[in-house]
Amino acid sequence: MTVISTEKDTEALTFRLVAEFDAGVERVWRIWADPAQLQRWWGPPTWPATFDTYEFEEGGRAAYFMTGPDGEKARGWWRITALEPPRLITFVDGFADENGDPVPDMGETTATVTLEDLGGRTRMTMTTAFGSVEQLTQMVEMGMEEGLREALGQVDALLAEDVPV
Repeated sequence: MTVISTEKDTEALTFRLVAEFDAGVERVWRIWADPAQLQRWWGPPTWPATFDTYEFEEGGRAAYFMTGPDGEKARGWWRITALEPPRLITFVDGFADENGDPVPDMGETTATVTLEDLGGRTRMTMTTAFGSVEQLTQMVEMGMEEGLREALGQVDALLAEDVPV
């Protein structure tokens, strides 16, 4: 398993996940930068992701849905607020309705992803900031941690493939 730790901090209103991979930073960066690779791991195996829109640039937008085993679709969106290749990605994200429009009742979160070189290996830290303890608690109760663990569990096989740049 690639996930080495998770931490829920109700005072800082954050959830942090740390994973390590047997691949260099540039290769791990590509699983974020390439939408074909991203949608192979973003959703858990039982809820695979499909990206309708993916603009991997500062100010870019993403729209996606995950399809459950019974065909149910859970939609989401991102707005990329910072990119520092190949080390940092920050995006605001949230749930979307069937038209892809944000669902305000669910609020927004801000995710910050950092990639750190460990001498040929990469440590990826994903920190999600929430607007309230209630939102953090709701997301954790909805299975955020388990879903991220399962999604990231698919990354090693993807990284092992010889994917052209």
